[in-house]
Amino acid sequence: MIKTGFIFDLDGVIVDTAKYHYLAWKKLANELGFEFTHEHNEQFKGVSRKRCLEILLDIGEVESSQEQFDKWMIEKNIDYLAYIEEMDSSEILPDVPKVLNFLKNRGVPIALGSASKNARPILEKVDLLHYFDVLVDGNNVTKAKPDPEVFLIGANKLGVQPIKCIVFEDAVAGIAAANNAKMTSIGIGDSQTLSEADYNFNDFTEIDLAFLEGLLT
Repeated sequence: MIKTGFIFDLDGVIVDTAKYHYLAWKKLANELGFEFTHEHNEQFKGVSRKRCLEILLDIGEVESSQEQFDKWMIEKNIDYLAYIEEMDSSEILPDVPKVLNFLKNRGVPIALGSASKNARPILEKVDLLHYFDVLVDGNNVTKAKPDPEVFLIGANKLGVQPIKCIVFEDAVAGIAAANNAKMTSIGIGDSQTLSEADYNFNDFTEIDLAFLEGLLT
């Protein structure tokens, strides 16, 4: 049997850290004198921190030197880290452990493929790190989704052909990255927003084990 690998995004798929990113970006926007809304935040899903700040400054029509830009990047991350410091296993999204347990018990290789540079400490705090054979995050990639780099690195580290990889994503850019990598894409969230995904579920409670079993064959 050809080995199948599973790759999970982090924010909005395994844990809801998106709300903390939103609060940290909103705080920075307020300091810079403009409002940052949930609608604005939709543009940030699956995007690197650097690109997020570029978008934020465009929204506020704020110009900056490279030095100031770098300071704001650090400031936002400090605020974000302060929020996630309080995280625990209660932050895991519903039925994620069910899926991870099923795959682990079957000996299926599992990777994380996330733009976050804080993936490891987050997984440690919610006690899920031990499920993952490979972690590929913002510290390992140079190209942001929809470029498939993060997923291709994950497949390579897992020793699995890209075409045999299954990706769980909640962002349009992430689904595009999985599709660009020729992987099977599973959208977690609104099916209209994630219409390019091969499969769609609102959350993991809708995924039954028979469906996962079918992906392994």
